[in-house]
Amino acid sequence: MKTNEAVLSRKKSKETSLLDHEEIGDNHLLTGMDTPMKPTAFLISDEEKKKRIAFHFTEIMDTLGLDLKDDSLQGTPERVAKMYVEEIFSGLDPKNKPKIALFDNKYQYEQMLVEKNITFYSNCEHHFVPIIGKAHIAYISSGKVIGLSKLNRVVQYYAKRPQVQERLTNQIAKDLQQVLGTKDVAVIIDAKHLCVSSRGIKDDTSATVTAFYGGAFKQHKKLVELQNYIKS
Repeated sequence: MKTNEAVLSRKKSKETSLLDHEEIGDNHLLTGMDTPMKPTAFLISDEEKKKRIAFHFTEIMDTLGLDLKDDSLQGTPERVAKMYVEEIFSGLDPKNKPKIALFDNKYQYEQMLVEKNITFYSNCEHHFVPIIGKAHIAYISSGKVIGLSKLNRVVQYYAKRPQVQERLTNQIAKDLQQVLGTKDVAVIIDAKHLCVSSRGIKDDTSATVTAFYGGAFKQHKKLVELQNYIKS
């Protein structure tokens, strides 16, 4: 009797765990502000990663019933592996983090600097389908300025990993605060999630907006000014 109860308890626990995982994915919840990485993530080379991904993607394609002897499909596992490691998930590796040089604010520009409509492509960590959007970044110099293209590169670095939009927003903002030595940083992201538009509810018209307002941008006057710049 006790054995049967134990089996039923384990079965119920497993079903509850699966339900929790489904709810997290469908509701696009995040479990932490840092990208979840194994401590051993960088113990194998990029070449070895590509070999392993290609092997397992071959298994996926074969399981789906695709004919890997077909000329069009033969190289797909290797192409996917290369794309994952060198392109769309390259932001997982700290060696790819952009090197940022700061310059003295010789112009004595003391107002906010806004770079808007930074296009990025990321991937939802729950279903591994694209997130396509635009980021708007603003900061007020504390004595140092950053090259404009570096703002784009910071966005791309954090976007090129499996992501949740809230985490992406905060990672960009926190990094820029640290680099620029100021709390006066704002990040707004407006994005379309294909896990919403191409599967599940299949809503092709909705978009998701997230924001981070630090330092002076928490003041109503500065916030309105920033929003006006973005809308203009």
